[in-house]
Amino acid sequence: MQFVCWFEQAYEQKASEIVGRLQSRGVNVDLQLAEKINAKFLRLHPELALVIDRDGLSIAAQGMKMQPDWYAEIPRLKRASLKTEMLARATQSNEQPTLIDATAGLGHDSLLMAKFGAQVRLVERHPILFTLLEEAYESAKKDIFLASITDKIQLIFADSASYLEQLAQTKQSVDVVYLDPMFPQRDQNQQGQKKQAQVKKQMQLLHMLLPEHGEMDLGDHLLIEARKVAKRVIVKRPRHAVFLNNEEPKHQWLGDACRFDAYFNMDT
Repeated sequence: MQFVCWFEQAYEQKASEIVGRLQSRGVNVDLQLAEKINAKFLRLHPELALVIDRDGLSIAAQGMKMQPDWYAEIPRLKRASLKTEMLARATQSNEQPTLIDATAGLGHDSLLMAKFGAQVRLVERHPILFTLLEEAYESAKKDIFLASITDKIQLIFADSASYLEQLAQTKQSVDVVYLDPMFPQRDQNQQGQKKQAQVKKQMQLLHMLLPEHGEMDLGDHLLIEARKVAKRVIVKRPRHAVFLNNEEPKHQWLGDACRFDAYFNMDT
């Protein structure tokens, strides 16, 4: 895996430290000095790349840059309640379960579940996305409100399927495994459906970083492995998507745009 990383002179030390971590995770980084990383610079360098500036580490492409913004989640976290958050009810996060978020994404769902009390293992296999999450995690620890939430989150750099397989082989179990597959469109029931006209900036860049036709798992195999180790597997799906692995859930929580499918294994 090869990536260009643009950095501003003032952040050279930070860039070297981040590049060292990325290289230890199998990413070859071509570190390039930029006089100023601004909107014009990003427009003139539309290729997918990493940037390090006053905002920290981001991925950038097509005139945009993005990083997991855990601070932006604070308003939602403060007003969240069991009544308003189906995810918290579905995962029973208020009962402080041990929980694996096997499809980390930008970590927003892990923040919400940890806010309600879940002890979350956030698992991510892509080295760049993991490093972005790592930076967001370390930054959030400095905020008084977020620190109490991040204390309940553990970041794990691993392939989720392999991690779940290892837990099963060593006869370890957790209360909940949460799955939110990145690319549900390919297996969505398309009758009467139209794809969104515009994907949000964050998802646009994530789709470039994690190509749909690359190594991404749509979740079928993850569901199989998750059911071996969890008392409860919760799967987030678009409202009209087919079931993962064609397995009908035991229960559902339905929203306007999405639903949460529940699979129970009381013997685990």
